[in-house]
Amino acid sequence: MSIDLLSPFKLNNSIELQNRVLMAPLTRCMADDNLVPTQAMVDYYARRADVGLIISEAIIIRADAQGYPNTPGLFTSEQIQGWKKVTDAVHANGGKMFAQLWHVGRVAHPHFFGGDVLAPSAIGVDGSVPRMRELTYVTPKPVTTDDIKGLVADYAKAAENAMEAGFDGVEIHGANGYLIDQFLHYAANERDDEYGQTPENMSRFALEVTDAVIDVVGNERTAMRLTPGAYFNMSEDNRDKAVFDYLLPELENRKLAYLHGGIFDDSMRFDSLEGKSTSEFLRAGYASTLVGVGSYSFETAKEAINDNKFDLIAIGRPLIANPDYISKIKNGEEVIPYSDEMLAELK
Repeated sequence: MSIDLLSPFKLNNSIELQNRVLMAPLTRCMADDNLVPTQAMVDYYARRADVGLIISEAIIIRADAQGYPNTPGLFTSEQIQGWKKVTDAVHANGGKMFAQLWHVGRVAHPHFFGGDVLAPSAIGVDGSVPRMRELTYVTPKPVTTDDIKGLVADYAKAAENAMEAGFDGVEIHGANGYLIDQFLHYAANERDDEYGQTPENMSRFALEVTDAVIDVVGNERTAMRLTPGAYFNMSEDNRDKAVFDYLLPELENRKLAYLHGGIFDDSMRFDSLEGKSTSEFLRAGYASTLVGVGSYSFETAKEAINDNKFDLIAIGRPLIANPDYISKIKNGEEVIPYSDEMLAELK
């Protein structure tokens, strides 16, 4: 019997989704200058509340987590109250919403916060800050073990703040070349202490953050996003596979709400993953609820879910172009193609 993506899906004992279509996290850089969500953001998310779950745009956990202009935060009371307006509007429209917790690590820039850029090792990235190309990246400061303890505590505090702000749960951003992902890849992690060199050590920070967040919000309201194949702000290394081979069962043992792939196009295959795509690799190592993502249409996602490649689908750009995406799918109406011009404003 074919799985209907528009039928409800029981995520766990705490959360039931109205359908299997999630709104992927989409960085829009539309917070105000204090990194507080705006009324335009309230309206933007509320219009998309008929998806099974909205995953927020990435939200920085503290000031030095910022790498792009006007990305919202979740570390001041003003920011928490701003997000409360968003979640209230989403809930009023019958939706559910997770906060994606973010620290960009070596992709941060001191222009935004005036301090050190932090990373596992003193290995920078080339290039400049999107939307502010005059800002070139700097060599980061390797975090100390005390720095790491502080970061773990701040992820947990951000999760606590997310619950105060009315979110239904949190997704830890461990993907796409940002801080947690930097610990998981050899190209960014040259540490020789308990956070480097071996799969167990390189997974330690990700698992410490996960456990700290679970302690605050519970495992059924905690999710993780991962990028096992390096493709964004990261170079591929064939040793990386062993890190994720260790990490995936550790995460599965924690009975998370879900695991979410981090990839722009899931047709990409990686030499470091023995030729597998992101979803293929994650499914092979993780049998619990898996969210697929990466340039899927509703029809290709339905086919993949029915083939047990993953359980839920996160849709990104089509939801920018079509706030009424679910209604259009239900009614067989045309889905408007996404174009880059649509990024200019929230609708």
